[in-house]
Amino acid sequence: MVDSVQLDTAKEVIDAAEQRAEEIDNPMVIAVANSEGNLVAQHRMDGAWLASVDISRNKAYTAAALDMPTHELADPTRPGESLYGLQNTNQGRMVIFGGGYPLMRDGDIVGAIGVSGGAVEQDMDVAESGVDRFEAHSP
Repeated sequence: MVDSVQLDTAKEVIDAAEQRAEEIDNPMVIAVANSEGNLVAQHRMDGAWLASVDISRNKAYTAAALDMPTHELADPTRPGESLYGLQNTNQGRMVIFGGGYPLMRDGDIVGAIGVSGGAVEQDMDVAESGVDRFEAHSP
């Protein structure tokens, strides 16, 4: 059985992402899910969009469920491509734009982070800060 990210680690990941969001002066919602895509922790910064609560959670879900960053889904889900319509599956939980990343340990996905609240590039930047923190503290 694959280990899953624990709450204390999820909080560290969220803290790192929030720090980056503050640096770029953009309030975000940051979610961390376990290896099965279930929510472990979520934080909504003051002033972050309400819609970003579901979007960030769904980005984390998508990254965990598909074992890949969500931005990698943009091209294969275009009309005529092999994954066209993917965003309409799983009760609409699949997100096909950037801001969701798997959290890896020893080649296995142990969780995922999802960030929402800015432009896609900002969401990715903030999420990457969380991934960096996770990787720096992994055993």
